[in-house]
Amino acid sequence: MGRRASKLRRTSIQLSPPQLLLVVFIFFIMLGAALLKLPFATTESVSWLDALFTSTSAMTVTGLAVVDTGTAYTTFGQVVIMGLIQVGGLGIMSFAMLIYLMLGKKIGFKERLIVQQALNQTSLGGVIRLVKHLFVFSFIVEGFAMILLAAEWVPEYGWKDGLYYSLFHSISAFNNAGFSIWSDSLMGYVGNPLVNFVISGLFILGGIGFTVLTDLWYSKKLQKLSLHTKLMLLGTLVINVAAILIIFALEFNNPKTLANLPAMDKILGAYFQAVTPRTAGFNSLDIGSMEDSTIIFTILLMFIGAGSASTGGGIKLTTFLVITFAVIAFLKQRKEIFIFRRRIAETYIYKSLAISMISVVLVFTAMFLLSMSEKGVPFIHILFEVVSAFGTVGLSMGLTGNLTEFGKGIIIFVMFVGKLGPLTLAFSLAKPGNDKISYPKEDILTG
Repeated sequence: MGRRASKLRRTSIQLSPPQLLLVVFIFFIMLGAALLKLPFATTESVSWLDALFTSTSAMTVTGLAVVDTGTAYTTFGQVVIMGLIQVGGLGIMSFAMLIYLMLGKKIGFKERLIVQQALNQTSLGGVIRLVKHLFVFSFIVEGFAMILLAAEWVPEYGWKDGLYYSLFHSISAFNNAGFSIWSDSLMGYVGNPLVNFVISGLFILGGIGFTVLTDLWYSKKLQKLSLHTKLMLLGTLVINVAAILIIFALEFNNPKTLANLPAMDKILGAYFQAVTPRTAGFNSLDIGSMEDSTIIFTILLMFIGAGSASTGGGIKLTTFLVITFAVIAFLKQRKEIFIFRRRIAETYIYKSLAISMISVVLVFTAMFLLSMSEKGVPFIHILFEVVSAFGTVGLSMGLTGNLTEFGKGIIIFVMFVGKLGPLTLAFSLAKPGNDKISYPKEDILTG
């Protein structure tokens, strides 16, 4: 009997942290789809595929919707979506660790390793502390934002609906989901400073990354901030300011977006639409009416995405910056990359290149498949939809609701990979190589 039990233990399936993360994520998506198919979750007939699409979009905090969230789902269905957004944004394993801590359980090495993988951390040190701060900070920020939004929406919709709308949009915004109760998102509030700044403040904080926020909390001086924090803060500031100026200039004379708005509304509209593509998903301007140049620029912003260990997606801003500095170093014929007087290890350069290459292949493959299934759809609409799904952004030029069943399946997969990360999926499927074997070196011609 003892030998039999020992044999069973040896033959049991051993999952690596990326594989376990993959399995748990799929389980919650399926659970969400099942809940959204309950009769009292919807006000109209919703297919299993549409329920799966909505569950995946919520769990991956994307925001793409094949049916209208505010009309197709009851309050129960919307609460399910809200719960999936919160779990997907803050992380399944983070919630698991919170339950462990509340029960007084000891967090072992394997559990810490899984959380490290889920939060995209470089070391195990401080992982549990990060999880604690993640929840405290998230709930405080969401609660405070709810109060601010209630000041606007309670007088407009009454206490019950006003508070509910405030809670829903606070959770959706902080987790960079982009789901809205209203079919036109926030277009009705394009000139409202409170709604614009509260919602954008939420998704900027959520997208900057919990590692950065924790570092800011504990570091008393600017010089003591980590290199990652400095890169994220400076990169976010530069890219947001540049995006505001570019979109304001491109859309200034567009009668379908900014041209007919008052001066202050033009500024607010350009500001909101400039900061939202980096995975937020809300829109205060009609995306489908924007200039082609603005659409292309928005696609770039969506592909770059937010920060590591954040609620956002994309290849991540730091990945983009590392590759940019690597190109600059190569052009200057330097063998090493230096940023803020710190040297970047080759490991991170290879990782950034791997993430970018896998992402480009994923986007290109999805575009190729959708171009075959979605007949008659303009190429720019397909490209926009795929990059929006990959970056877990949620913006759309109107294609989402008209996707074929095959097209919905492709977008579901792209959202899934975009949230988990290309490398996490690759590590969960690939077998580790053997570094002990080496071969002679030989040069090849490139460029």
